[in-house]
Amino acid sequence: MAELRVNPTRMEMKRIQTRYQTARKGHKLLKDKRDELMKQFLDVVREDKLLRERVEEALGKVYRSFTVASAVSSPKMLEEALICPKKEGELSVEYKNIMSVTVPEFHLRVRSEGGSDSYNYG
Repeated sequence: MAELRVNPTRMEMKRIQTRYQTARKGHKLLKDKRDELMKQFLDVVREDKLLRERVEEALGKVYRSFTVASAVSSPKMLEEALICPKKEGELSVEYKNIMSVTVPEFHLRVRSEGGSDSYNYG
């Protein structure tokens, strides 16, 4: 801890007490800010976990369907079928301010061509 040399007067004592109170208030504000940012971060982590589980489940279904399709169709026909995408996606980024910290927020917009979600190749 740093050593502080001061004049032993009342004025000096009042000045140091004011500095100490200001430092305590600043420290408390920083702790509150840290707690709020951790709360926000944990909310994002929970949401990420749910989304990851949904994506992994959907990927499992797609992989099983792809295995069946590759067993039934020739590789060239399968490649030609997968070249043309059915959906298009656009990712946009916005920045928001949380407790004086700039945080990116991503938005995905999916546009599909046609009525159904999948192709029917026979």
